[in-house]
Amino acid sequence: MRSEQIKTGVERTPNRSLLYALGYTDEELSRPLIGVVSSYNEIVPGHMGLDKIAEAVKAGIRAAGGTPVMFPAIAVCDGIAMGHVGMKYSLVSRDLIADSTEAMVMAHQFDGLVMIPNCDKNVPGLLMAAARLNIPTIFCSGGPMLAGRLKDGRRTCLSHMFEAVGAYHAGKLDEAGVADYTENACPTCGSCSGMYTANSMNCLTEAIGMALPGNGTIPAPLSARRRLAKQAGMQIMELIRRDIRPRDIMTPAAFHNAETVDMALGCSTNTMLHLPAIAHEAGVTIDLDEANAISARTPNLCHLAPAGDTFMEDLERAGGVYAVMKELTKKDLLDTSLLTCTGKTVAENLAPVQ
Repeated sequence: MRSEQIKTGVERTPNRSLLYALGYTDEELSRPLIGVVSSYNEIVPGHMGLDKIAEAVKAGIRAAGGTPVMFPAIAVCDGIAMGHVGMKYSLVSRDLIADSTEAMVMAHQFDGLVMIPNCDKNVPGLLMAAARLNIPTIFCSGGPMLAGRLKDGRRTCLSHMFEAVGAYHAGKLDEAGVADYTENACPTCGSCSGMYTANSMNCLTEAIGMALPGNGTIPAPLSARRRLAKQAGMQIMELIRRDIRPRDIMTPAAFHNAETVDMALGCSTNTMLHLPAIAHEAGVTIDLDEANAISARTPNLCHLAPAGDTFMEDLERAGGVYAVMKELTKKDLLDTSLLTCTGKTVAENLAPVQ
């Protein structure tokens, strides 16, 4: 185990004394040490529930015979940062997240990682770190927000807020109407309910094979999200047992699959900022001309907000990312031979999907 570097032998007794200071027992230290990278904070709605997800992940790790060790990752809320100097800090936070996670993992020699991201730059930043570090890793996002509902019964989301501001200045919406949107557009914890960057990247994490089914679409408030987190915590132990690493999963063909799913879902164009950066860390080059070719042959199957009037919860009810992938296999648009974090191939994962 990598963690032997910090816990085993006479030469490492000073290190071990500090682990004792943390309250770890010999029994806990004899097991693989699993870094639980929690992006929990109290300023990003997508992250306000990640403390509960982290606890569920830790429960899963313990159930499967590992010792969880949690440490934090930062995250910027693009919506709150928008419209002022704060937006200059959003994209660069991605690399800060990757670098700081690398520093923590290399300094403390974890045997495996469970990444718990949710929002725009936080997801790709942790995927970059996973590819760079290349130790067994699995992702479990915090999940999407439920759609809002206005007083007249119409469903709504964050992008409608910007339209409401425009309508107000155009004299088409009064202050009470603006207040209706403001109070109801973002009703729960979770990443904003449309196919914006956060949900796009969480869906593509699933498509590329680094997260279990449901990672991109199970709504944040549902108990199914906590069950998924426990399953991710248990599955990291299987990845360690089989020595399945991120670069075994994040291959050139896996990125092509992700781009295909990207086009089918109608993901945020910001994925074309993030996928090449993640691929670079995995030693893969994404050719943007090839992305155009993939786009040309891939049907756009979903029109989620802001492109349409359906939301992430609707995609989940329709079968989620795997349902979309199953449809794409009917046109032979995916490489289904690829290994994923389930320990199975894409084909095996999709076999039970109707």
